[in-house]
Amino acid sequence: MGAEQIRRWESGALAHAVSDPFGQGPLPWLRGGEHYFDDTGHVVPWYVEPARPGVGSASGPRTADDVRKQIKGFASTGAVAPGEAIDFHITVDPPQQFSVDIYRIGHYGGDGAAHMATSPRLAGIVQPAPLAANRTVSCHHWWLSWRYQVPSYASIGAYVAVLTTVDGYRSHIPFTVRDSHPADLLLLLPDITWQAYNLFPEDGRTGASLYHAWDEEGRLLGEEDAAITVSFDRPYAGAGLPLHVGHAYDFIRWAERYGYDLAYADTRDLHAGRVDPTRYRGLVFPGHDEYWSAPMRRTVELARESGTSLVFLSANTLYWQVDLAPSPSGVPDRLLTCRKRRGPGRPALWREVARPEQQLLGIQYAGRVPEPSPLVVRNAKHWLWEATGAGEGDEIDGLVAGEADRYFPRTALPEHQDRILLAHSPYRDSEGATRHQETSLYRAPSGALVFASGTFAWSPALDRPGHTDPRVQRATANLLDRICKRD
Repeated sequence: MGAEQIRRWESGALAHAVSDPFGQGPLPWLRGGEHYFDDTGHVVPWYVEPARPGVGSASGPRTADDVRKQIKGFASTGAVAPGEAIDFHITVDPPQQFSVDIYRIGHYGGDGAAHMATSPRLAGIVQPAPLAANRTVSCHHWWLSWRYQVPSYASIGAYVAVLTTVDGYRSHIPFTVRDSHPADLLLLLPDITWQAYNLFPEDGRTGASLYHAWDEEGRLLGEEDAAITVSFDRPYAGAGLPLHVGHAYDFIRWAERYGYDLAYADTRDLHAGRVDPTRYRGLVFPGHDEYWSAPMRRTVELARESGTSLVFLSANTLYWQVDLAPSPSGVPDRLLTCRKRRGPGRPALWREVARPEQQLLGIQYAGRVPEPSPLVVRNAKHWLWEATGAGEGDEIDGLVAGEADRYFPRTALPEHQDRILLAHSPYRDSEGATRHQETSLYRAPSGALVFASGTFAWSPALDRPGHTDPRVQRATANLLDRICKRD
C-alpha cells in the first residue's frame, strides 16, 4: 500500500485527535523498566516502542496497524468479575505464534501498571476479513483464540491484554475486572464513548466510526456519511487502545497512589443494571463520556437522588443519546446506535429532547478549544480550592483544553440546595471569538455533591507526565475526601 494511502489511513486518528490533545496518553504507560525472559530465552520489554524503518524486532516490539493487521484482537465482553472467564478473538498476519500478557493499570510505585499473567505460546491464524454492512464493521465471526480465566483472587480494576507476535509486533485489548464489593467510589470506564470513536479498521477503505468513514477512493468522510451503528465485536484502531483511554488511566494512577477505595465497572454495566450505584458514596466519570443511553441516565439520576455524589472530570458529557442492541449471535449490548441528525425518528441530542445535560451536570457542552488556555480560578475561598495555593483570578496554564463546558443561563438547572461556579475561563474558538469555560459544583436536595470540571484537561493534570498540577491534584482530593467523608 502506497504512502499516499497510508497517510489517508493515519488521517482518521489525526481527525479525532484535534478534539482531544491528551488522547490515549503516553505509550508506554508503564514507566518502569520491567523486562522479562520469554520462553525462547530472549529478553522482551513489555511496552510498545515506535517502529523504526529498516529495524527488525531485535530493537523491541513494533506497533501493529490496521492496514496489515499484524496482530489485532478484541474481547468477548467489556467487564468480567473475578473467577469468570474472558474470551479473546485475535487475528495474526502472517500466521505465527504469539503470546498474551495481562497488565493491571495502577500506580505501582510510579510504574503505571503491573504484570499479572502470561498466556502459553499460542498459534495465530489470519481471521476472516471484517464484515461490513451499511458502514457497520463487525468481527463477530472470528474464532476464539484464547480464554483467560480471571483468578478468583484477582484485584478489580482496569486491565490491558498485551498481544505480541514472535516477529515482534504488538497490540492491546482493554478490559475491566469488576466486583460488587462495597467501596467509597465507583469508577465508570466510558467504553460506550470509546467505541463511538473507534474507526477500526483504519485502512483507508473499510473502517467507520460514528464520526468518519471512507469513500471508494480512500478519502475520509465526515459525520453525514459515517456509521449509524458500530459494533463492539472488533478491535480498537491503531495500537488497540481507545482514543480517549488515557484520561481514565491518569485518574486511576493518581487515585490508587493516594489510597482511595475504588470499585470498577464500565458504562455498559451501568446501562445493563449490573452495578448498583447507590451502594457507593460517589460515582467517578474520569474521562470523555459523551454517549449515554436512557437507562444510564436514569440510573445515575436515581443515584444522585439517593445521596450518591457524582464527579465528572471531563467535558462534553451526556451529549448524545444512544441505544444498545445485541450482536447477530444474540450477545447483549454489542451494537451501539446513534442516528445523530440523520433520518426519521427522535432527535439524538439530549438537549433536543428537553433533557439538557445541564439538568444533571450543572453546566453543559459549549464547544471545542483549538489551543489550550488557562483555567481562571473563581470563588477561591470555597473549600474545593482550600490549601491549593490558588487565589481569586489565578490562572492554571493549559487546563482548558480539548472541549469545554459552561453554564447556560436560559437552560434549567437541576434542583439544588447550593451551587457555585469555581472557574470562569476565557478562550478563543476556531473562529477567533471569545468564549468561556466554567467548572461547576452543586449540592442536590439529597445531599449529594455533583462536580463537573468542564474541560478535557482535568484528569491529565492529576498524573500525566508534563501536565500534572498540584493545585488540581489538591482540589480533586478536597472533593473526593469530602465525598468519602474523610477527616
